[in-house]
Amino acid sequence: MRKNSNKNKRINGEVMKVISEAIRYSKDPRISPMTSVMEVEVAPDLKTCKVWVTVMGNEEDRVRTAEGLKSASGYIRSTLAKELNMRYTPEIRFIMDDSIEYAINMSKIIDEVAAKDNEARAARGESLEDEIQEEDEE
Repeated sequence: MRKNSNKNKRINGEVMKVISEAIRYSKDPRISPMTSVMEVEVAPDLKTCKVWVTVMGNEEDRVRTAEGLKSASGYIRSTLAKELNMRYTPEIRFIMDDSIEYAINMSKIIDEVAAKDNEARAARGESLEDEIQEEDEE
């Protein structure tokens, strides 16, 4: 089976659903309730699985959640075996994904720059509408 085949994409989607549910119902107190599964990549031979997980919170929450997920991987793998009828139950490896937090920080920076730009325009007596009209005239 090729890596980007339709079958592999369907398997990734189903594994993602089951793992998300298993994490949600896990009883490990270290796993943050603000944990989301971002992406799942099952190897074409179905023996291994990479799971990208994001945790909203501080660094301590991320570390505790990573420890909790590592210790709960057996439970999650057994749940995967019960829910999906696959030839092999993949060994799960959790990877912490910081892309959402990075995007939030970038959005804040962009908002700050836009606010400073608007202040500079106001100080010069210009407005954004004036600039848009000048561009339209060109």
